Amino acid sequence: MTATATEPASETGTRIGSESLSEGSESLSESAQAADRVRPGGGPRLTAEHRLTELESGVRIVTEAMSSVRSVSLGFWIGTGSRDEADAEAGLSHLIEHLLFKGSSKYASAEIDQLFDAMGAELNAGTGKDSTSVYARVLDQHVERAFDVIADMVFRPALDDIDSEREVILEEIAMYEDDPQEKVFDVLGEAVFEGHPLGRAIIGRSEVIAGTPAGEIAGFHANRYAPGNIVIAGAGAVEHEQLVSLARRHTPPADGASTWTASITSAPDAAQGGRRFERKDTEQFHVCIGGPGLSRHDERRFALRVLDTILGGTSSSRLFQEVREKRGLAYAVYSFISSYADSGQIGLYLGTRADNLAQALSVVGVELSRVVQEPVTEAELTRAKENLKGRVLLSLESTSARMSRLGSEVLAHSTLLSVDELVERIERVTLDDLRQLSVELWAPERLSFAGIGPDPAQFDAAVDEVLAAQTA
Repeated sequence: MTATATEPASETGTRIGSESLSEGSESLSESAQAADRVRPGGGPRLTAEHRLTELESGVRIVTEAMSSVRSVSLGFWIGTGSRDEADAEAGLSHLIEHLLFKGSSKYASAEIDQLFDAMGAELNAGTGKDSTSVYARVLDQHVERAFDVIADMVFRPALDDIDSEREVILEEIAMYEDDPQEKVFDVLGEAVFEGHPLGRAIIGRSEVIAGTPAGEIAGFHANRYAPGNIVIAGAGAVEHEQLVSLARRHTPPADGASTWTASITSAPDAAQGGRRFERKDTEQFHVCIGGPGLSRHDERRFALRVLDTILGGTSSSRLFQEVREKRGLAYAVYSFISSYADSGQIGLYLGTRADNLAQALSVVGVELSRVVQEPVTEAELTRAKENLKGRVLLSLESTSARMSRLGSEVLAHSTLLSVDELVERIERVTLDDLRQLSVELWAPERLSFAGIGPDPAQFDAAVDEVLAAQTA
């Protein structure tokens, strides 16, 4: 998965199709729409356009119908990611994500490719910090076939052609090591979440990928890909009852064999920042600065997105204008945010030549000081809120974006807001909200610095420029 203009790649992707999941009875009544929106024992609050059903096996099916489209985005969301791995398992979530495409109990690897090509469909997968997903976009007439294939991949992978895929991932890791513009984000993660799984690279460690026995890989899958740990999400020209019926037919029963539950180690507060540098002969220094952010459940996340937009999220943002447009000190400069179950991360990225490093980071330091000490203007606030509303609303015209929102939010037991509620939360953000967040999150003592480039001494001197500008 590649980075957008304003955020780093946070998931590993596996494969793109032609372009770019013994059933019990339902535990929710289908007789009344109101009953269909609440999961027994608590769970995500749903709005009228969403429907949620949980089967006896524990698998949850959530849908959102869009009458104006002919496509359906379908996703299987598994509640395991890189943060749930022990050090000796680092990379197994990513490896299994790859192995799902190597064949299942009914379909060979080539057959999976051929079936989705014949449907003119897209098939992909991704591993994140908190979850893994397998997803497709198909015409409504192909939903049943696509569901059958993905369900067999997810629940019944063959796991019998492991060694060749180990080699593929080892090549992927080598490619990642050769890409400092991507790797520097993980170097920052190590600094921010020192010693915690959230700070590890999702892609994994070569020794784990190469050396984990096949039996342990199969056990890892069996424990974590249990029905009770999976959400099936559909958006577009989708019929909720059809997906429930397909899930009943294709999901294995909850036989009690899996006793694994996600054991989340609380993320460190990281009140004290640190520095990490990797020496590499590169044309540019690649630098990230950041610290702990907000969790995906924090009500202040909307204000943080507005603040991120103002600092470095758009071409009119402070960082882009001051570093690139006015001074020509970088081609790529932007800020980003990431949110997890119980924590998050804020940060910024800058890539620049050695001759420009000190000046560029000095300017960054001034802007970080400004965002803490100088109030955001009314004009900046209005522009950022309108930009964010536009991006959110335009993204939700996509069935894939709506499916991803459904799957990830239900899996995390989050509240699914309506479009109107999303807009209202953005509109509610005030100048005082931004001022408080700036002081809390961008305080100099909380920030960590990560760099990849040819000279550690030059990096340290430039970081000192940032700190001097922030404390001036």
